[in-house]
Amino acid sequence: MNPDSQNVTDYTNNNTIFMVWNFKENLEVSAVFKKLCKLVINLNNSVNVRFPVSRASCVMGIGYDAWLRLQLPVPLPKELANFVPIDGEKHTAVSSKGDLHFHIRADNTSICYDMAAAISDILSSVAVSTEEIHGFRYWDSRSILGFVDGTENPQGQDRELYSMVGSDDGLYKGGSYLFVQKYIHNLTSWKELSTEQQEKVIGRYKSNDIEMADDVKPSNSHIALANVGDELKIVRDNMPFGNMSTNEMGTYFIAYASTFSTVKKC
Repeated sequence: MNPDSQNVTDYTNNNTIFMVWNFKENLEVSAVFKKLCKLVINLNNSVNVRFPVSRASCVMGIGYDAWLRLQLPVPLPKELANFVPIDGEKHTAVSSKGDLHFHIRADNTSICYDMAAAISDILSSVAVSTEEIHGFRYWDSRSILGFVDGTENPQGQDRELYSMVGSDDGLYKGGSYLFVQKYIHNLTSWKELSTEQQEKVIGRYKSNDIEMADDVKPSNSHIALANVGDELKIVRDNMPFGNMSTNEMGTYFIAYASTFSTVKKC
């Protein structure tokens, strides 16, 4: 791994905070951004020294508009662009603005909180937090729907292969394309389905996490539709979240990929 690369290849941890920030208009933000970059480096170094077994880290992503506003190096990463909404027959993959994205993870909630607080202290003068999701490990890495999530994720050295930019974009080799989606699940309707019906929706057996045989698995199941070939693999660090007071339960989908075109095809 490139020593300057961010830690996008680590496995999901017990606790995660996802944050999206947007810069305020008509403000000079470059000086604060430089402080922020130094802070993120310091946070990662500090937690590795103080809590070596916590597998704590903070990964910062920069959006296309922010890249231009901050006048970061040109040429840009070859495939860096704003996401264009995708309209489906029933649903739309929306595009929402995000100048900076933070993926904070640790086995201890206190570590996540302290890193998020330090980032917020620096950014709040020039940016607005538009999203904050607290994810958690649900039993044996299950989504809030009750099925194991991440079984087909690349393992070992393949995580670097599929998540990091290669030599074809040498200036940014070791970087990564970040893509996130926030899914809200209707658990009331989901719980009305029998376990067998749920398994057919997912394409995998619920109790033992084994994928259904091709002659049994419905062609419109989640696994059948999501399987687009080994060459298009991505590294996902999805986390479930839930808020009882707002009845907002879901999955925060986060992908790291070597190319953005891979994400769009997935």
